[in-house]
Amino acid sequence: MKLVNIHILYLLVVLFVIGFQRTQAQVWSMQQCIDTAQVYNKSLQMSKNNILIGEQKEKEVKANLMPRIMVNTDYKYFTNLPNQLLPLSTFNPAAPDGQFKAAKFGVPHNINANVLLTMPLYNAQMYGAIQTTIIASELTEIQYQKTEEQIYFDISNIYYNAQILHHQMAFIDSNLINAQRLLNNIQLLKEQLLAKGTDVSKIKLQVAQLTTQKESIQSKYEQVLNALKFSMGISVALNLEIDPKITYLPTNEYTPASTVDIRMVKTQNRLLLSEINTLKKSIYLPSLNLLASYGTSGFGYRSELNSFLDFYPVGFVGIQLSYPLFDGKITQRKINQKTMELQNNEMQNTLLTEQNIMQVENLKLQRKVSSRSVETTTKQIELAKTIYEQTNLQQKQGIATLTDVLLADNALREAQQAYLNAVIDYLKSDLELKKITGNIAVTNKTY
Repeated sequence: MKLVNIHILYLLVVLFVIGFQRTQAQVWSMQQCIDTAQVYNKSLQMSKNNILIGEQKEKEVKANLMPRIMVNTDYKYFTNLPNQLLPLSTFNPAAPDGQFKAAKFGVPHNINANVLLTMPLYNAQMYGAIQTTIIASELTEIQYQKTEEQIYFDISNIYYNAQILHHQMAFIDSNLINAQRLLNNIQLLKEQLLAKGTDVSKIKLQVAQLTTQKESIQSKYEQVLNALKFSMGISVALNLEIDPKITYLPTNEYTPASTVDIRMVKTQNRLLLSEINTLKKSIYLPSLNLLASYGTSGFGYRSELNSFLDFYPVGFVGIQLSYPLFDGKITQRKINQKTMELQNNEMQNTLLTEQNIMQVENLKLQRKVSSRSVETTTKQIELAKTIYEQTNLQQKQGIATLTDVLLADNALREAQQAYLNAVIDYLKSDLELKKITGNIAVTNKTY
């Protein structure tokens, strides 16, 4: 997998942030937020580091095939030389059998120094470990893709929430303007003794409720923006605004692809098969190593009659063969464990596949219904606006009562809320469908 070119992205983001700081509240598109998260999000950075760690582990295991060279040296001074029993007939041929004489061999001073080379010629566990680390590296890369998709999903979801809250505030502002106009009209009618004081109080209460609601939505909007900045990995102190325009494609269809979860399960299946194969080979295949050593041995003796320190070269080349005969069935127990893990893995793959099919069908239905609801509620808002304006005009003419105006206003607000709910349902179901079909990592130029 090709990782994002960090240096290029870093330069682009730095230039973007500099321009952003100069213009203060610059509008960030969803794609800009996602691209920024590619550089600064801490979870993605840790996933990238995990990939590099996996590469180093793979190199570490492969390095076991290289020869190893060690230098060994030691010095021994024997305070008591070791004794050996020799047949007495060695010194006296006439001596009877079964009689021995103790003799000391060697000298007090012993110095040894050598260079030892070992190199594996064949080791089933070692070659199996190499294959396992390669598959484990692939698994780490898939985990990175999973983290990347989750970041994409989280930022998209937060961005959608911010857009919805932005539209909700716009609706409240519009309703506040209508309520304020109505309040002015009712106050004017009250001054002309054509309206009651309770009518004015009702409208004032409505204005106060809308003002409180606006402050609550504004607070939620700021919290969502802070969550967006956190997911992007940038400072919450930066002044950021989102593009409030919501664009959706009701007929957009996604080509089904293997999801990250399914690919991860399949890679884990290969990893388990590799581990089982390595364990089976370690039961009946020997290990073969090359050995080579070259050095010197020194012998020293000090006395008034004779004093010396002599060195003699020593070296050998050989092959070491190790064959496992019996390990208490420990390896077989490990094979049994891995076999059961493999069975669970295969069932998990089947479960995820079936679950994916079910979720795709459900999300398609949900998205279809939500798309129709968006179209329907859009028309309902226009109709509710017309009714409100007509009722307000009738109220001015004395045909409609204040209660009729308030009912029309509530109907308008209900239509607005229904529209927002329909848009939320559509955007979230579309995002979920994109994730389930394996298309969430594709850059969406619509936003």
